[in-house]
Amino acid sequence: MKNYITLYTALFSGVLALSTAAIFVKLAGAPSSVTAFYRLLFTALALSPFLIWSSKNRVELRCLTIRQIALIILSGLMLAIHYAMWFESLNYTSVSSSTVLVALQPLFSLFYGFLFLKETVTKSAVTGCLIAIFGSAVIGWGDFQVSSAALFGDFLAFAAAGVISLYFLIGQIVRKEVSAIVYSVPGYFSSAAFLLLYALLQKAPLTGYSDFTWSAFLGLAFISTIGGQFVFNLLLRNLSATIVTMSILGEPVGTCILAFFLLDETIAAQQFLGMLIILIGLSIFFFYPILRKTKERALS
Repeated sequence: MKNYITLYTALFSGVLALSTAAIFVKLAGAPSSVTAFYRLLFTALALSPFLIWSSKNRVELRCLTIRQIALIILSGLMLAIHYAMWFESLNYTSVSSSTVLVALQPLFSLFYGFLFLKETVTKSAVTGCLIAIFGSAVIGWGDFQVSSAALFGDFLAFAAAGVISLYFLIGQIVRKEVSAIVYSVPGYFSSAAFLLLYALLQKAPLTGYSDFTWSAFLGLAFISTIGGQFVFNLLLRNLSATIVTMSILGEPVGTCILAFFLLDETIAAQQFLGMLIILIGLSIFFFYPILRKTKERALS
């Protein structure tokens, strides 16, 4: 029970940190490809000393097999593709539509876990997942659009959900064999390289930004990514990709709360209702199995 409390506390702390991403992206005001590139580049650079200065990590890095290196680079590619597809979807469909469709990633994780890792899928997990996804839909319902362009954008966002789920699945597999730093730093560098290529193809400017924008890039790296996504990489040794992606459904709740306090944005009744539904779904997913096991032990 104490182990669950520790893991879930770290997990939801990571979700809170990840919830700052939308705030920093909005404050940065830079092209999305450039924002994503600097986010991952600064993250990789910040974590590099822990890889370079640790003899244990250096030895582990040198001992990586070709299979492990390929999987780490593949995870970086998946993360880059996710950002590229998700950001591109915003050029065709609404922010809410895109966000809700990206929130479908737990369904992909449930499917991938069952297909590739033979993980069991419980009724409570599916129920909690669907309820939380419905809550995300409630938040974005008023902003859905119907047009050929919007449908293409929706497809990109849906595909982005499947790609990021593959990223976490690869992480779950590799983290059973490799430490978090040795897995994450090369993965972030490879993802930054792919995103740099994407930004250059878009002919997006890489320089000429204000100090405020650079500060937002650093906030994305140190708070949103290291405090959020890197924490998820740490937890993938003990938690499944399904649990990690499911927790990320709490991100819109954290973002709405932070936007209320930091950007003076109001929380509409529809948003508040959606947030409550998400929290109910997350509670069923995470805590019902624990309560059931506790009850079974008490009766045995």
